[in-house]
Amino acid sequence: MPTAVETTPQSKAATPAVGLFPASLLGAAFLLFSCFIVGYGIPRLIGSLPKIGGFGSEALQYVVQIAAIVALIVLVFRVVGPNAPKGFRGGVFLTLVCATVTFFIARAVGMAMEGNGFVGQLIAVAVLAGLVFGSYKLLTGGRGTRWMLALEHQGWFHTFSYKRSQGQKVRKWTMIGVMIVGFSGVYAIWHQSLLPAGDWTPRIPFTDVKIPFLVDVQYTVPILLVVLTLWIGWRTVNVPPFADFLIATEAEMNKVSWTPIRKLMRDTVVVLVFTALLTGFLLSVDIFWGWTLSNHYVGILPPKPDPTKNNPNGENIDW
Repeated sequence: MPTAVETTPQSKAATPAVGLFPASLLGAAFLLFSCFIVGYGIPRLIGSLPKIGGFGSEALQYVVQIAAIVALIVLVFRVVGPNAPKGFRGGVFLTLVCATVTFFIARAVGMAMEGNGFVGQLIAVAVLAGLVFGSYKLLTGGRGTRWMLALEHQGWFHTFSYKRSQGQKVRKWTMIGVMIVGFSGVYAIWHQSLLPAGDWTPRIPFTDVKIPFLVDVQYTVPILLVVLTLWIGWRTVNVPPFADFLIATEAEMNKVSWTPIRKLMRDTVVVLVFTALLTGFLLSVDIFWGWTLSNHYVGILPPKPDPTKNNPNGENIDW
């Protein structure tokens, strides 16, 4: 007698509410607005307040900024969640890169054309329109989508650790090396005072409008570089292809039969002593044959010139 079997519905992946390009555009806009609030709005707000007892406005500013950054990070993770389209993080980064390149190239052209009046304005607007159109075609085209997915797949904007228990020694020292290089550059910038003091507010061409880009450049840039170095150092050893290479490297290194320290020191002494003896032998042979062949009885090599013959006063001569 046939019986009906109740089938359980298979779980389906959540469908993103918006496409990759609109989501990337909204994410980039939200990130820029957050940076403006944290980097410019909060310092200006705290700076306008009077000092509270022994707690200065600068310390209060840093505390509020850190709290705002943490709150924004939590908000982004809550809003995005599992419903974000695949490649969203890479799309936000690529959108920000396109926006930054478009702004600075268009601004450079506009600044160069300011003295040409209306014609210069037309050229600047045409360049800006071309850059915006090119960015749009890139972000909505197949190549841009592949770049977004590749950035997402490599995990540059994720916090997961790839194969955490494997290749720990090589990955640790690789990360330390990357951080040493980055921190050395930051120290050189700070120690040599290469950054100007004050805010960086680039002006829009043909106008008097200034955009608050960075506040307190002499402090903001080193802090950003330190954070970027930490992130790159940690993420580099967790990118799957490079992490697999480091894991394989440590596996091969574990197969090497290392020489004991006592035998290594003994072999080193033998090599140094042999090198010293060989150097002494070659020196003695060179002196012997040099003296023999330059002797007046043999006369194969000319004798060394006597500097006192043409210099009776005994002054030094640059031969």
